Amino acid sequence: MPPPPAPMSFAAIVRRTLTANLSSSATARSYYKSRSRKPALYDIISPRGGPDESLRPILDQWADQGNNVRFAELQRLVRDLRRHRRYSQALEVSEWMIKKDLFTPSAVEHPLQLNLIGKVHGYSAAEIYFHNLPEQEKTYKTHGALLNCYMREGKVDKSLAHLQKMQAMGIALTPFNFNNIMCWYTRIKQYEKVPGILAEMRAREVLPDNYSYRICLNAYGAMLDINRMEEILTEMETQPHIAMNWTTFCDAANFYIQAGHRGKAYDMLKRTEERLDKKDGIVYNQLISLHAKLGNKEEILRLWELEKISCTKYLNKDYMNMLKSLVKLGEFEVAEKVLRDWELSGNCFDYLVPRVLFRGYCDVGQYEKAEAVLERIMDEGNVTVDSSWGKLASGYSSKGDMEDSLRSMKVALSPRVTRRNWKPKLEVVAKLLHWLGDKGNSDEVKALVHLLRPALGGSREVYDSLIEAILRGFGFLDVLKPIYEGRMDKQGNMEQAKLSNLFMVR
Repeated sequence: MPPPPAPMSFAAIVRRTLTANLSSSATARSYYKSRSRKPALYDIISPRGGPDESLRPILDQWADQGNNVRFAELQRLVRDLRRHRRYSQALEVSEWMIKKDLFTPSAVEHPLQLNLIGKVHGYSAAEIYFHNLPEQEKTYKTHGALLNCYMREGKVDKSLAHLQKMQAMGIALTPFNFNNIMCWYTRIKQYEKVPGILAEMRAREVLPDNYSYRICLNAYGAMLDINRMEEILTEMETQPHIAMNWTTFCDAANFYIQAGHRGKAYDMLKRTEERLDKKDGIVYNQLISLHAKLGNKEEILRLWELEKISCTKYLNKDYMNMLKSLVKLGEFEVAEKVLRDWELSGNCFDYLVPRVLFRGYCDVGQYEKAEAVLERIMDEGNVTVDSSWGKLASGYSSKGDMEDSLRSMKVALSPRVTRRNWKPKLEVVAKLLHWLGDKGNSDEVKALVHLLRPALGGSREVYDSLIEAILRGFGFLDVLKPIYEGRMDKQGNMEQAKLSNLFMVR
């Protein structure tokens, strides 16, 4: 008979208990995970994002396989599809639910359904849906949804007629209904029609809100009708329900600048600063940009320092805005300091920030300093883009610095930079080939052609642009021939002869 087991120590009991608990919990987790692996309906539908792909077969198959079809899940699916602008599929799911008697649209769902129909099939289909509704379900929200369908397609006459019908029915009109129409006129730059809609609001005893006034103010400003713009400002200030905010004064300042009223612009900017939220970087950016238009370097620097003190963190867009303002004024030394501050800020690298200074240097022809910006980016282990080096190549070429142009072009065509479907300017390529042909440097020609082939291909445009350059490089025509292999039999007789003669030159 085996001896009885020795009693377990307390530590051993604890270890065994913990091991058992961990094992059981791991099993439980594993079982839960395996159950959750079963795809949900949304997991199947979500990747099907093609604009023409129908979801109805997927929904039918899901139901035919005996899966649960829950109204709440499908409703959530419709909402997600709408949010991702997959309106056609959202409407298809909604109509499938109705067909399967999963729900009957009520006064709450009708506006959403009508809005989807309008987006997918247009306002005419939305009208049919609306007219087929029971009268008791034609609520102000449903009327509003149809009004939005009209405005989405710019049917202003129908919108105004529908507003009149709504008012006749005793439906209270809101500024939102009229603001949509004014926004439409603004979008298509028919600013002269905006004040008429504001007058229509007043005639229908609808009190304009802050947004209504701002749309009209911006319309007058866009037409540089400063007197009428000032009338709107005065009216806003006399209305007890209107809270004058900084955006209104910024808008007015911008139009004063455009109209050449510098003194009035300064006054608006002062009033803006009086109302700013000292922790809101957006306000500072607006003020800095407008002072840059006025050429006021001191105010720009003052506001920048104030922003750095007031805001706990300033973002890449804040640096970009400051750099743009300084470049606009030609203050490159200060811009260099701001760029250095950004490099030390700990913000994530965004090529758009240093690109502001790079482009500024290019615009004034200081290509060496522009290149220094790119070199510094690469020295710090970050990436540049091919189009920037191409811009340098073009700039150097325009100054006759062909060595630097060639060097920049090689970087632009190399794998060292980020590719963004940039194509080199054909006139720059032709000029480089002329220059290399005159020098008689066969190796350089071969190297450049090798780099150019993936970027330019053998298109007709390239062929026509480079013919003259090829003629200048007599001894190297055979190097360029591979670019156009297979094209000679595709050209007309005259083009074929021209190509053949070129490649026979030795």
